[in-house]
Amino acid sequence: MIGLGEKTKSLNTTSYINIYKMKSFVKHSPTLETVLMVERTIQKHSQEYGKYQLWKKLPRKTMYQTYQAILEYLEESGKIVIDKDGCIIWTHDPEGIKKILKKGVKLR
Repeated sequence: MIGLGEKTKSLNTTSYINIYKMKSFVKHSPTLETVLMVERTIQKHSQEYGKYQLWKKLPRKTMYQTYQAILEYLEESGKIVIDKDGCIIWTHDPEGIKKILKKGVKLR
């Protein structure tokens, strides 16, 4: 009969512990559909609400952690700005940029 000590030696316990710890650090990655839904909601309600209120306005339920990851991405990509009061402002305007470029403005 195999003793308890021999069973635990045969298991690689460190790998199980590492896998368990990794799960707590991995963020949930949002789908493209969810990112687009958040973008449309921000465009519609720009300068009206803060983070939490805008999250409540989403047409579909989304985990708050996922929502925060999307806001982080949008802010880093320059599509939104979050002011000092926490209000989310949509800043991405490709149509406006096209109009400016048609007028002959030179960019560096």
